[in-house]
Amino acid sequence: MRPAHVYASMSAQQHTELITALHGPWRNATRIMMVVLSAAGFSASEIADLLHYDPKTVRAWIARHHTEGITGLPDRPRSGRPRKGGRRLGERIHTLLLTPRSWTTTRIWKALGRPALSMSTMRRRIREQARWARPRLIAKSDPNRESICDHIRERISGLPEGSVVLAEDETHLDLLARVKSCWMPVGLRHRILTPGTNVRRTVHGAVNLLTGAMHHHISVKNVSVVFCYFLQQLLDAYPNAPLIAVICDNGSTHHSKITQRWLAAHPRIHVIEGAKYSPQDNPVERIWAAMKRHIANTATATITDRIQQAHTFFQHRT
Repeated sequence: MRPAHVYASMSAQQHTELITALHGPWRNATRIMMVVLSAAGFSASEIADLLHYDPKTVRAWIARHHTEGITGLPDRPRSGRPRKGGRRLGERIHTLLLTPRSWTTTRIWKALGRPALSMSTMRRRIREQARWARPRLIAKSDPNRESICDHIRERISGLPEGSVVLAEDETHLDLLARVKSCWMPVGLRHRILTPGTNVRRTVHGAVNLLTGAMHHHISVKNVSVVFCYFLQQLLDAYPNAPLIAVICDNGSTHHSKITQRWLAAHPRIHVIEGAKYSPQDNPVERIWAAMKRHIANTATATITDRIQQAHTFFQHRT
């Protein structure tokens, strides 16, 4: 059988903590209780004695609720002391940052005329208007890009049935590790060993624009002979295709004399160069980005191990 009455038992310190909370972080709830108790028939003096407030304060909050409702009970904004730097400092910072530069807190402070502010205050005012981020690089793009793309579409649409269309590009594979931001345990910063002397290899890659199949070849240098060898790989991969169109950028190996002589001897493959400064048009660029994310923050002992990482990436690519 449950007891008829249950009363809270607390020490004087616990009582003080509760009253302090009612006057501090929970004061909005205390004001609501004043209104509720008043509606229940308690007088302002009784409420003030219960919640340790002055009766005038209780009557003031009850009156505010009567005129403004519950929205009038929270604290109203207070003016406080004037902000350091003045009201227009934020506008000046925003206007300054519209011009791309390597802006740091100290540079902004100097450009603003060295206002009488500490660096911590200056940093806080900057955070109100800006965020720390890296600018995005964009390609210059070819002024004739649209007409070049239209010409490529016409050539592709005119290919005989069963032809294969591939996008091709090259990138570099370095023994020196690529470092990218990532999550790390608090208090720990991973260390990636550098090789001392970098070793570089070239990766040729082509993706089938219909099936998504990826072809790649890793060589010591990006020269015309290697490019022709990669084209031969593509020919061998599609022996039954009447024609193979390879869309690539304007690299010198794509239209060198060696490449032109090789293409003349192999009419089943056509190399189509796209617009200049337009890497966004080539889907292989996104595959390179995924590969470099895959091998980022890893140190290998030899370039052979780095090449094996690339081969593993292509084997598991979906």
